[in-house]
Amino acid sequence: MGDSTSPRVPKRIAAVIINSLKGGVVPRIGLPYITVGRETEIAALLHDLDLIANGGASFRFLVGRFGAGKSFLLQTIRTHAMGKGFVVADADLSPERRLQGRHGEGLATYRELIRNLSTKTRPEGGSLQLVLDRWVASIPAAAPGDATASAQEAEALNAQFSALEEMVHGFDFVRVLKAYRAASLMDSDEDEERKSAALRWLRGEFRTKTEAKAELGINVIITDDDWYDYLKLLAQFLTGAGYEGLLVLIDELVNLFKIPNAIARQYNYEKILTMYNDTLQGKAHHLGIVMGGTPQSIEDRRRGVYSYEALRSRLAEGRFAREGLSDMLAPVIKLNPLTYEELLVLIEKLAQIHAGYFGYERALDTNDLVRFLQIEYGRVGADTHLTPREVIRDFVELLDILYQNPGTSMESVLAGEGGTTPTTETPGSPVATGGHAAGTPSAGLPASSGPAGTQPPHRDFAEFEI
Repeated sequence: MGDSTSPRVPKRIAAVIINSLKGGVVPRIGLPYITVGRETEIAALLHDLDLIANGGASFRFLVGRFGAGKSFLLQTIRTHAMGKGFVVADADLSPERRLQGRHGEGLATYRELIRNLSTKTRPEGGSLQLVLDRWVASIPAAAPGDATASAQEAEALNAQFSALEEMVHGFDFVRVLKAYRAASLMDSDEDEERKSAALRWLRGEFRTKTEAKAELGINVIITDDDWYDYLKLLAQFLTGAGYEGLLVLIDELVNLFKIPNAIARQYNYEKILTMYNDTLQGKAHHLGIVMGGTPQSIEDRRRGVYSYEALRSRLAEGRFAREGLSDMLAPVIKLNPLTYEELLVLIEKLAQIHAGYFGYERALDTNDLVRFLQIEYGRVGADTHLTPREVIRDFVELLDILYQNPGTSMESVLAGEGGTTPTTETPGSPVATGGHAAGTPSAGLPASSGPAGTQPPHRDFAEFEI
């Protein structure tokens, strides 16, 4: 029973949604079709986007257990930000990608951020060249001999470059931009190579200063120690290219928590402190940073972010914060679990998308969906340990099974989880009827093999006898 009011999802996007969710990961496209709940969190982050667009900066932590929806919310904000004219860079930390390291781990994170640079017209990433070309086109080149146009071009460029040159590493950044613009306005093969070299420099791909000097004439490269300074420069530059600013999304902070060396962890937390101070003290402009992590990776006093006292004193809740009172203006946003009603809406959307993608009429009604949620939350410990990721993965698996086995009903698939698993006992026996006769062991425990009235041989279960 389909819902004619539901928006039709293109098959390409539906395939990404279904395959990603079944694999336990968040799709990078199609999120508006499946977003439910999180209104207060989204509203708080959208307020930050308005601040960034007006020349400010913001820093947030999203805290939630594995599978609670951190990555989903990050991707949702990513979609909103691109729709509002922002450039978004996102990366997941890993053992090879950190904020600081002795073997290029910080630079690896920068490269991943630049590789995933996304805009509204190219949401899949790889938008650096697109952004630069848009900037070149926004300031038309003056025709040869046109003194007025040349003066206007120089004035427009100087207005943009002067703000950049006041920042750390600004002169080198401007020299690369000038090299890219000059090469873009020419058509020779040599200029194409110079243009490619400028792109490589901005991506942090030059390994030595000698190599950069030979190809660009610049004796500076982006390194592990200063890559964050270039993110601030990029954020400032983007406004001159017609964008609202730069939003940086960094997920999987738990990988900093897992760093075995205490000194290496502290260096990474110092980098977070630098970013936090820059954004909140007004040293950065048109830049927003959102980091996602688990409660343990943030609040653990021995290895987490709070093990760095300077961060703990800034991020920890104050005296008046308590359970039931939310503060979405605080730097740390703790994600609450989705409600049953929100999950019901979500799985209903998924059922509709699944039916539309595979081309069948949806057979599951609201009562079937409620029954599924009752079984999911009927498991021991579900109230505290069950996450939306597990519910969604189980539901997509159920839809796939029902689609591939047309003669199977949902009740028969769920029977084993609902406490009605058929037994091999004869009808009418205590086990088959779910009860037990007086003087017999409880159902599911070993029965006596001796004559009537004798004690069962397994005395370990004596305390369970009636």
